[in-house]
Amino acid sequence: QVQLVESGGGLVQVGDSLRLSCAASGLTFSTYPMGWFRQAPGKEREFVAAITTSGIRTGYAVSVKGRFTISRDNANNTVYLQMSTLKPEDTADYYCAADAANYGDNYYSSMRRSYAFWGQGTQVTVSS
Repeated sequence: QVQLVESGGGLVQVGDSLRLSCAASGLTFSTYPMGWFRQAPGKEREFVAAITTSGIRTGYAVSVKGRFTISRDNANNTVYLQMSTLKPEDTADYYCAADAANYGDNYYSSMRRSYAFWGQGTQVTVSS
Protein backbone atom coordinates (compact mmCIF):
# COMPACT_ATOMS: atom_id res chain seq x y z
CA GLN A 1 0.00 0.00 0.00
CA VAL A 2 1.49 3.27 -1.14
CA GLN A 3 1.52 6.06 1.41
CA LEU A 4 2.70 9.63 1.00
CA VAL A 5 2.71 11.71 4.15
CA GLU A 6 3.36 15.44 4.00
CA SER A 7 4.55 17.52 6.91
CA GLY A 8 6.02 20.92 7.63
CA GLY A 9 3.12 23.19 6.86
CA GLY A 10 2.03 26.01 9.12
CA LEU A 11 1.31 29.69 9.56
CA VAL A 12 4.10 32.03 8.52
CA GLN A 13 4.59 35.69 7.71
CA VAL A 14 5.18 37.26 4.33
CA GLY A 15 8.82 36.81 3.34
CA ASP A 16 9.37 33.81 5.59
CA SER A 17 10.66 30.41 4.56
CA LEU A 18 9.24 26.96 5.13
CA ARG A 19 10.30 23.45 4.20
CA LEU A 20 7.75 20.79 3.40
CA SER A 21 8.60 17.10 3.56
CA CYS A 22 6.88 14.10 2.05
CA ALA A 23 7.73 10.65 3.36
CA ALA A 24 6.91 7.79 1.01
CA SER A 25 6.36 4.14 1.76
CA GLY A 26 5.00 1.10 -0.05
CA LEU A 27 6.78 1.87 -3.32
CA THR A 28 10.26 1.77 -4.80
CA PHE A 29 10.69 5.47 -4.25
CA SER A 30 13.78 5.93 -6.40
CA THR A 31 11.88 4.85 -9.52
CA TYR A 32 9.09 7.44 -9.21
CA PRO A 33 9.25 11.00 -10.45
CA MET A 34 7.74 13.14 -7.72
CA GLY A 35 5.75 16.32 -7.75
CA TRP A 36 4.28 18.97 -5.49
CA PHE A 37 0.91 20.53 -6.17
CA ARG A 38 -1.18 23.02 -4.25
CA GLN A 39 -4.81 23.93 -3.95
CA ALA A 40 -6.08 27.23 -2.62
CA PRO A 41 -9.66 27.57 -1.36
CA GLY A 42 -12.08 27.71 -4.26
CA LYS A 43 -9.39 27.02 -6.84
CA GLU A 44 -8.19 24.08 -8.89
CA ARG A 45 -5.22 22.04 -7.77
CA GLU A 46 -2.17 23.36 -9.58
CA PHE A 47 1.34 22.22 -10.33
CA VAL A 48 4.13 23.64 -8.19
CA ALA A 49 7.28 21.60 -8.82
CA ALA A 50 8.52 18.22 -9.98
CA ILE A 51 11.71 16.21 -9.92
CA THR A 52 13.01 13.26 -11.91
CA THR A 53 13.85 9.93 -10.31
CA SER A 54 17.46 10.72 -9.46
CA GLY A 55 16.86 14.42 -8.97
CA ILE A 56 18.96 15.39 -11.94
CA ARG A 57 16.18 17.51 -13.42
CA THR A 58 13.60 19.72 -11.77
CA GLY A 59 10.78 21.93 -12.98
CA TYR A 60 8.70 24.70 -11.47
CA ALA A 61 5.58 26.69 -12.02
CA VAL A 62 6.31 30.22 -13.14
CA SER A 63 4.75 31.60 -9.98
CA VAL A 64 7.28 29.87 -7.72
CA LYS A 65 10.39 29.69 -9.87
CA GLY A 66 13.34 31.24 -8.09
CA ARG A 67 11.63 31.01 -4.70
CA PHE A 68 10.90 27.30 -4.28
CA THR A 69 13.29 24.36 -4.57
CA ILE A 70 12.31 20.72 -4.88
CA SER A 71 14.76 18.01 -3.85
CA ARG A 72 14.70 14.36 -2.91
CA ASP A 73 16.56 11.91 -0.72
CA ASN A 74 16.18 8.47 -2.25
CA ALA A 75 17.99 6.81 0.64
CA ASN A 76 15.29 8.04 2.99
CA ASN A 77 12.31 7.92 0.61
CA THR A 78 11.60 11.60 1.07
CA VAL A 79 10.92 14.54 -1.21
CA TYR A 80 11.18 18.13 -0.03
CA LEU A 81 9.88 21.51 -1.05
CA GLN A 82 11.93 24.41 0.26
CA MET A 83 9.86 27.57 0.04
CA SER A 84 11.31 31.02 0.52
CA THR A 85 10.13 34.60 0.17
CA LEU A 86 6.61 33.40 0.79
CA LYS A 87 3.69 35.51 -0.38
CA PRO A 88 0.02 35.55 0.63
CA GLU A 89 -0.83 33.96 -2.72
CA ASP A 90 1.20 30.91 -1.71
CA THR A 91 -1.47 30.10 0.87
CA ALA A 92 -2.87 26.68 -0.01
CA ASP A 93 -2.95 23.02 0.86
CA TYR A 94 0.20 21.42 -0.52
CA TYR A 95 0.21 17.88 -1.82
CA CYS A 96 3.03 15.60 -2.86
CA ALA A 97 2.42 13.05 -5.56
CA ALA A 98 4.16 10.11 -7.19
CA ASP A 99 4.09 9.52 -10.93
CA ALA A 100 3.94 5.82 -11.77
CA ALA A 101 4.95 6.20 -15.41
CA ASN A 102 8.37 4.95 -16.46
CA TYR A 103 10.10 7.91 -18.06
CA GLY A 104 13.61 6.94 -17.20
CA ASP A 105 15.48 9.75 -15.52
CA ASN A 106 14.90 12.40 -18.14
CA TYR A 107 11.36 13.49 -17.62
CA TYR A 108 8.86 14.75 -15.10
CA SER A 109 5.27 15.73 -15.63
CA SER A 110 3.50 18.90 -14.62
CA MET A 111 0.12 17.38 -15.35
CA ARG A 112 -2.03 16.40 -12.40
CA ARG A 113 -3.46 13.42 -14.26
CA SER A 114 0.01 11.89 -14.63
CA TYR A 115 0.30 11.28 -10.90
CA ALA A 116 -1.04 8.02 -9.53
CA PHE A 117 -0.49 8.45 -5.81
CA TRP A 118 -1.21 11.44 -3.58
CA GLY A 119 -0.65 12.46 -0.01
CA GLN A 120 -3.30 13.95 2.25
CA GLY A 121 -1.88 17.45 2.09
CA THR A 122 -0.36 19.95 4.49
CA GLN A 123 -1.68 23.45 4.95
CA VAL A 124 0.45 26.52 4.40
CA THR A 125 -0.88 29.93 5.38
CA VAL A 126 1.09 33.06 4.63
CA SER A 127 -0.10 36.02 6.64
CA SER A 128 0.46 39.63 5.73
